[in-house]
Amino acid sequence: MAKDHGPSVKDDEQYEALRRQGESKEKAARIANASSNTSRSQTGRKGGEGQSYEDRTKDELMDRAREIGIEGRSKMSKSELVDALRDH
Repeated sequence: MAKDHGPSVKDDEQYEALRRQGESKEKAARIANASSNTSRSQTGRKGGEGQSYEDRTKDELMDRAREIGIEGRSKMSKSELVDALRDH
């Protein structure tokens, strides 16, 4: 039985499964909450047509990293920024 992770996590069972897969707490909560309003199978199909990280400039990647609070971004190369943004 899944633990109750409080009101900030809407699907405790999925949150725990994502954490066991190695996802961060933030990412697991984001996915678990997104799937609580729809079926789990539809959650991955909801995304928009965002620009690929590789197609963005380093300055654009820096701005996005700043928005989500990635630490040490000022010393990262473009490929390190892409990796950090994908892992967040």
